[in-house]
Amino acid sequence: MKVTVENKKGLNKDVKVFVDKKTMSDYMDQKYEEIKTTVNLKGFRPGKVPREILKRQFGKAAFSEVLDKVLKETSTKALQDNKIKPAGQPKLDLKTYGEDKELEYVMSVTELPKIDIKSIESIKFDDYSVKIDDSEADKRIKDIAKNQPNFKDAPTDSKAKEGDLVIFDYTATVDDKPFKGNEGKNTQLTLGKDLFLKGFDKQLYDVKKDDEKIVESVLPENFPEKELINKKAKFKCKILNIKNPEEVKIDDDFAKNLGAKDLKDLKSLISKQINDEYANSLDRLSKNQILKEIEKFKVIEIPENLIDEEIKILSQGMSDDDAKTSRKNFEEIAKKRIKVGLVLNEVGEKNQIKVTEQELQAEVQKQIRMMPGQEKMVMDFYQKNPSAISSLRGTVYEDKILKWVKENAKSNKKEISKDEAEKILKQSQKQQLDQELKEQRKPEKKVDEKKSAAMKIKPKQTKTKSVAKKSKKVSKK
Repeated sequence: MKVTVENKKGLNKDVKVFVDKKTMSDYMDQKYEEIKTTVNLKGFRPGKVPREILKRQFGKAAFSEVLDKVLKETSTKALQDNKIKPAGQPKLDLKTYGEDKELEYVMSVTELPKIDIKSIESIKFDDYSVKIDDSEADKRIKDIAKNQPNFKDAPTDSKAKEGDLVIFDYTATVDDKPFKGNEGKNTQLTLGKDLFLKGFDKQLYDVKKDDEKIVESVLPENFPEKELINKKAKFKCKILNIKNPEEVKIDDDFAKNLGAKDLKDLKSLISKQINDEYANSLDRLSKNQILKEIEKFKVIEIPENLIDEEIKILSQGMSDDDAKTSRKNFEEIAKKRIKVGLVLNEVGEKNQIKVTEQELQAEVQKQIRMMPGQEKMVMDFYQKNPSAISSLRGTVYEDKILKWVKENAKSNKKEISKDEAEKILKQSQKQQLDQELKEQRKPEKKVDEKKSAAMKIKPKQTKTKSVAKKSKKVSKK
């Protein structure tokens, strides 16, 4: 195989590949030997079919398969030997080909630019750690206890008030007629939460045990019986019991009910939870600082085909006119995304950062835990959508690269209090909101400029279109 590389313009190259006639003949000989050992033709014993018979019956299909194989092998080797990383799929132009002929073709390819990442370790960013007082864990535990009250029977003849638990049976009618699902037994309502029907709770204030009370309320939009939606219903309520809230005792038993070993263990778990909440949010801020610094890196030329692909993504769902009006703005955003992606990929490749199957599955499980009650649906989604798994792999890959940068760049370590952390996070949220409002004033579609395109522009393996697409495969029957 002979390879000649010609620079056309900038990152565009023409790679001329020549494969001599003898090499092509050797490939064809191997193919015919393979066919000979597997094909069954009437009148010939297995493995004894003459070459001319095979060529006459399977020649076109056999050559198409051989040509595909040679194109894939030689194009990949040509790029690897010349250290060319293609930005997208190369285009092949066949000049000379055919059985008993040499193969000559030109591969037009846009090369990924060379990226200098020497300054990656000079990036400066704020690396926060939050000091959480023990009192914060105590406060969080008290809030949990407040939202899980115990109830005790109210004194005889006491009237129900806000916060009390009222237990009652009811029968309901609309226009004095019963309807499906109009009865309830041992219904429990905590007054003041308004969780049953709008305005229902307030009408139970001041009731006593054994009272009967008529409550009127409008049936909601999601009521199962469609013809009764927005109609006023009368509920005849029989009050069975009234209970007063009782302050929950925070002790070892309380902690065990929440899954901890004891109260001390619960405090430790809650402290870690609070720390993790702030650490994750502040870590995202640090990574965004790093991404902003990477945007300042110099990349001499960005491949036009990658810019066009990114603009298509940014303009999805827009009319042609709006997309055309927004193109200039989208082009700037696309260049930033691609630049960040190129730099991150170079860091990942130079430091041999990879995503293991265990890490990928751990991320899938993390996504599942974020959707309680819908675990099967989330699992099915990832199993049936390879592109979703690929996207998830990209997210994990980017996180690992940013983690490496954090560990090797120049961090400005800051230990801050919880109040300071909240102030920083609120300020960040305000800046993000201001940016969103700014984007809303423009005709352009709002996009997330912080999102790295690292995975989208990861160098792809060289692929070639099958020239045997219209030919039948060699039958082995």
